[in-house]
Amino acid sequence: MPKSKRDKRIALSKTQKKVGLETKQALVDKIRECVDQYPRLFVFNVDNMRNLHFKSVREMWKEHSKFFLGKNRVMALALGRNESEEYSDKLHRVSRLLRNQRGLLFTSQSVEKVLEFFKDHAETDYLRTGGIAEDTVRLEAGPLSQFSHAIEPQLRQLGMPTELKKGIVHLTQNYTVCSEGDRLTSEQARILKLLDHKQAEFKLNMIAVWSREDGSFKMLREDINEDVGEDSKDDDDQDDDDMDE
Repeated sequence: MPKSKRDKRIALSKTQKKVGLETKQALVDKIRECVDQYPRLFVFNVDNMRNLHFKSVREMWKEHSKFFLGKNRVMALALGRNESEEYSDKLHRVSRLLRNQRGLLFTSQSVEKVLEFFKDHAETDYLRTGGIAEDTVRLEAGPLSQFSHAIEPQLRQLGMPTELKKGIVHLTQNYTVCSEGDRLTSEQARILKLLDHKQAEFKLNMIAVWSREDGSFKMLREDINEDVGEDSKDDDDQDDDDMDE
């Protein structure tokens, strides 16, 4: 077993705004309890974050696992930002990876089971404004029978060349909604949703794993640099309420 580092106190006075000191301390305590309780800790990142899909995964894993997502600086403080502060051996290496849409998965499941599940698990969803189109969507001139007549004014407001003919929405000319590689405008994202065209894929990708039994740490992704430096200013400004229940 690694040497105990559990008696060290940390100062929260330098962490950023948004939540009170008591809330931050409660999150620190939760994370440290999980370090003591669960044999393995994974760092993951999220592609196309959707709270509904994340909550579904969390529900499927609630009997043997605990997720934390958001408040990266506070999570790093709980684990220890450097070797002298770390709560247990090599946890500062986990902290270095916490930025942007990355989180922690504490679990009693084996490494093999975790990797197998998240390799295959994904959920499709609609791209949001600012998302990158993965394919080109073109519509041919003619009737758009999937739409009711009542939506035609909205389609025109979104920039589509439409008109009503005998109560049926018609596209008056060929129209490209988006091209592959486009960064979507709000209008493009809305049209794709109206067309029920899903291009986003929600997915959790495991980046690294830490083991409590021997304090070992292993990177799982060769394309990610462990030494990420300081978190960006907006890392803690996520709207997922830590996703730690």
